[in-house]
Amino acid sequence: MARIRPTQVADDGFWDEDRPTGRRKAVRYAVPVGVAGIAAATIGLVPALASTGAPDLPKITAEELISKIAASDTEQLSGSVKITTDLGIPSLPGGGSLADLGGGKRGGGDGAASPESKLVELAAGTHTLRVAADGPERQRVSIIEKAAEYSVIHNGDEVWAYNSADNSVYHAEAPGKAAKGDHGRQVPQDLSGLTPQQAAKKALAAVDDTTRVTVDGTARVAGRDAYQLLIRPKQSHSTVGSIRIAVDADNGVPLKFTLEPKSGGKAAVEVGFTQVDFGKPKASTFDFTPSKGAKVTEKSAAKHEAKADEKRLRELPGLNVVGKSWDSVARLDLPGGLPASASGGGGPSEFLGGLGKKVKGDFGSGTVLSTRLVNALITEDGKVFVGAVDKSALIDAADAAK
Repeated sequence: MARIRPTQVADDGFWDEDRPTGRRKAVRYAVPVGVAGIAAATIGLVPALASTGAPDLPKITAEELISKIAASDTEQLSGSVKITTDLGIPSLPGGGSLADLGGGKRGGGDGAASPESKLVELAAGTHTLRVAADGPERQRVSIIEKAAEYSVIHNGDEVWAYNSADNSVYHAEAPGKAAKGDHGRQVPQDLSGLTPQQAAKKALAAVDDTTRVTVDGTARVAGRDAYQLLIRPKQSHSTVGSIRIAVDADNGVPLKFTLEPKSGGKAAVEVGFTQVDFGKPKASTFDFTPSKGAKVTEKSAAKHEAKADEKRLRELPGLNVVGKSWDSVARLDLPGGLPASASGGGGPSEFLGGLGKKVKGDFGSGTVLSTRLVNALITEDGKVFVGAVDKSALIDAADAAK
């Protein structure tokens, strides 16, 4: 059966304002920010989903396929998504992992049902979701667990989250209205990274002249014919080996996202539809009324207003981003040095040493905490350098900041 031959994007990129209008549609995805790895490590997105055969589709270039994604106007869908994350997060002394420190089952966020609390729980393992969207004003994501269901519903001016395990409810006013045409990204903001569309958007945001982009054949995903877009960093220090996005051949909607680390092995992050329907969901899908006896936590609109990931990072005290694109490293100065809570009874240095590897450089000494995707260097004087880069890049960044 015929396969599509890889078509490489020119090294100088094709996102040029002087190019034809059709090509400029891809510009909004070309923000030169190396956020794909960091975002994936934070929200966790499916061991490889079964694909049946490689359909024979018309040839298409990488440029045309990215433009097809950007031009997609699909605003209605429903289906099932399977998510698996294997980031290799270090274990804490005495049990647990670094992911537990973010809240999760320990009750972080604004109440047991808050979306922020659930994100940490998705940083490892396999999860099944049901999703539905009807334009930018109505979306629903439900995380299906063995004995419970957790749902986030956005309907007009309101956002509800419900945890059936303890009958807890989280309620907030919806953030600012989505921009026209930003349908896809059509799920409640706090859980928006849990769909192939959002994962693809973050990956495409990192595409620039440091990236090699090709069309690498075709696939069948959730019963749909799809082209496969392959993204590979050219920079040597990136821990990202490749990102593969299966794009619906008919409507340009990303159906599956797979991120493989440079170190090899199974995918670190993968998310994909196992079933999808592009018809209009029933209006009742987005209705929600708290059940009798539910504990409801309110959150003000001002606190709920969402900001872009990069902007939020840059608002942290002492934060700077150094390096370019995939080799970007974020530096954060911890006020007052390492927190006493990290001491574990033996001082911060001893505690961190039990989690990672001690390193030295012109900057002094510190500890590198490693996952399969994102690494962090914490220096003895309370500086943190983090990125989807290898250890040597972190040390170089720390030396340059001395």
